[in-house]
Amino acid sequence: MGITIGIIIAYLLGSLSTAILVSKLLRLPDPRTTGSGNPGATNVLRAGGKKAAIITLIGDVGKGWLPVFVALQLDLFPGWVIGLIGLAAFLGHVFPLYYRLRGGKGVATALGVLLALNPLVGGLVLLTWLLVAAIWRYSSLAALVAAGMAPVYMVLLGADHWISAIVALMSVILFIRHDSNIRRLMRGEESRIGQKDKPSGAASADEGPAGRR
Repeated sequence: MGITIGIIIAYLLGSLSTAILVSKLLRLPDPRTTGSGNPGATNVLRAGGKKAAIITLIGDVGKGWLPVFVALQLDLFPGWVIGLIGLAAFLGHVFPLYYRLRGGKGVATALGVLLALNPLVGGLVLLTWLLVAAIWRYSSLAALVAAGMAPVYMVLLGADHWISAIVALMSVILFIRHDSNIRRLMRGEESRIGQKDKPSGAASADEGPAGRR
């Protein structure tokens, strides 16, 4: 029963959309109806500026970190359960109960989960994101490279096999969620960090704000 409750709480916490809540509080456009249509920090940055984006980023990272950290402090669950709690928080962001299962990409929340599970791996993933973003200025590319390296870092640092497998699953989901970004990167139409979405390709019928999450 305790395991089920922990997973449910983590999912419900993850389902809270920081981007939507921050946008409402600061009277900004709903991130689901502007820019890329993704309720995440990068899209909030385009619509509302750095302050709103930073608050969104902290919230998204925090809701991934908090349930895992609390579960670790309680010292009641085996490693695989801790991993499932982190996965539940991540899935809450990607498929939120409160927003008809239409959530964000999950990058920041996944980072929060990693920082709680293994701070060294989380730090390496964050460093990877920062390096790729600094060189190429594509948030999506940085997220994809960081997601691909996350399970590698887990294995190289000797993490629990079950937790490593769960991290690999999150990485696969992140790649799937970035399918439209991958296509735009290949076409050279992806917007760089701080840049408005490009009109060509980015506003196609299947990838408009209503279709992108």
